[in-house]
Amino acid sequence: MARFGLKRVGRARRKAITALVAGSLVLAGCVGSGSLTPPRNIGRASAPAAPPPEPAYAQDDARPTMEAQPLPEPGPTRPGGGTIGNGPVRVALILPLTGPGQGAIAAQSMRNAADLALSEAQGKELTILVKDDRGTPDGAREAASQALAEGAELIIGPLFAGSVQAAGQVARQAGKPVIAFSTDASAATQGVYLLSFLVQAEVERIVSYAAQQGRRSMAALIPETTYGRVAEATLQQAAARRGVRIVAVERYPVGRTQEAVQRLSRVIAGPAPQADALFMPENGDGLPALAQALQVAGLNPEQVKPLGTGVWNEARVFGLPALQGGWFAAPDNRGFEAFAGRYRARFNTDPIRLATLSYDAVTLAVALNRVQRGQVFSDGVLTNPAGFAGADGVFRFKPDGTNDRSLAIQEIRDGAAVTVSAAPRTLVVGN
Repeated sequence: MARFGLKRVGRARRKAITALVAGSLVLAGCVGSGSLTPPRNIGRASAPAAPPPEPAYAQDDARPTMEAQPLPEPGPTRPGGGTIGNGPVRVALILPLTGPGQGAIAAQSMRNAADLALSEAQGKELTILVKDDRGTPDGAREAASQALAEGAELIIGPLFAGSVQAAGQVARQAGKPVIAFSTDASAATQGVYLLSFLVQAEVERIVSYAAQQGRRSMAALIPETTYGRVAEATLQQAAARRGVRIVAVERYPVGRTQEAVQRLSRVIAGPAPQADALFMPENGDGLPALAQALQVAGLNPEQVKPLGTGVWNEARVFGLPALQGGWFAAPDNRGFEAFAGRYRARFNTDPIRLATLSYDAVTLAVALNRVQRGQVFSDGVLTNPAGFAGADGVFRFKPDGTNDRSLAIQEIRDGAAVTVSAAPRTLVVGN
């Protein structure tokens, strides 16, 4: 059983928090990086369970984007957000309830997840002040100011990077912490902690696993997006640490994969390719065209192992011939599946993939409030190196506001994703 690590508390209180988390934060398994889309059915073989769908990123923003999948029907929108619970400790939940595009649907799903978390944890000590940031930094600044004026001890959310930065500035001035959902690591800082799925951890995990399996020479096809640039920088660093040689990198504008593949074909195709792995941090929208170009170029995935991140975790990706045998890193999916089942039973609709982040944040707030004394949500408590266990697996907040997560390695095999290296049940303290 994964446990809520809190090194600064005594043995008796550790037992209490472990027991609490066993019934709340820890689920049957875990998830993967999320998008604003509902979950997909993920195939299984004989291995533990496939990882979760990961975040798709917009070209010039690290926000999750809407993919070509049906979204859940929006639930009733409460102007201003209202409150959840009626306990003495106040926690704010800031979401784009009336934001543009699909943001409002995402916000409603995450609000529902917070409601579910509070009810399952029987968190009678908390009142959640739900605030609407309208999907804008100005709205987030106003929402944070209002929540703090109403006595919020912790801010959960917002969802998008600009809003996180705006709310974080207000919260830090008041000495209150933020647990936010942006996938843009630049929004993180001391006191503003990201619970989201970060590409850096996924790249580190996939490069480490590939090196352990004897892959020593990598090529890369990198989309010219914010996500691609971050993934490439992490690839270079991770490869250098593990003695892996990067033999070639080709970058391409979104949707223009064919020319990049042709330029790289001399390295990845033919009877004696120069690389034994090909890293591609492309999402489900771009992968079909990329895989087709690789097939035309003569890529043999048995010789040159395709490598990816959690954005590969979609059913539409698993049947692509050029990616068969490929590996990608993402959280295990069983916890999300368990969460999604309970969510459907209560709200009669599917949650978005990111809904577990809201669920875990609220459950964590309940648990900390029960076992801590004094500075319940202090930096020292939130950054405990042993970490916490949630629906998406084990995670911990780092002092710089980013996070570490336990991730599984999935292999694409016969139209499904199969776990070939399970997500660690604990995080190594000191790493």
